[in-house]
Amino acid sequence: MVLNLFKDIDTFVFDVDGVLTDGSLLLLDDGQQVRRMNIKDGYALQLAIKKGYRILVISGGASEAVRTRLNKLGIMDVYLKVTDKIEVLEQYRVANGLQWPQILFMGDDIPDYGVMQLAGMPCAPSDAAPEIKRLAKYISPVKGGEGCVRDVIEKVMKLRGDWAIDTSVPSK
Repeated sequence: MVLNLFKDIDTFVFDVDGVLTDGSLLLLDDGQQVRRMNIKDGYALQLAIKKGYRILVISGGASEAVRTRLNKLGIMDVYLKVTDKIEVLEQYRVANGLQWPQILFMGDDIPDYGVMQLAGMPCAPSDAAPEIKRLAKYISPVKGGEGCVRDVIEKVMKLRGDWAIDTSVPSK
């Protein structure tokens, strides 16, 4: 049963574009590229950190606005401009004494392919590329940027008894 695979997870790793965002960009006249993130994902990320889960974000993108948003949520392990996601995650895994079955990775497109093959729990949003969906052990019914991150965090935390109403965590 796929839910059993969620029980060993204590480390979440997410791509940005297409997972934490809906994958679209709003291009402004001054050259800025604006992304949109989901507040419900933000709440789940904050709660997971508060409960002691590790959260990493690994992206090929280079948006400092994304880093700022994630840091405000309490995520300090934010790796941007990454050309080799496997190398970054492997270094983190070894440095923190983690085994692959502890790691959930959610990606949506070809740059995530290699990490999807290694992660103990490879996941994808419902609108991921077909190649990524084939590797995923769990495909969220939710699209990228619309709550797929919360979906997987909530599943893990509920199975481990860590999901509860917590009014001390702001919903931003």
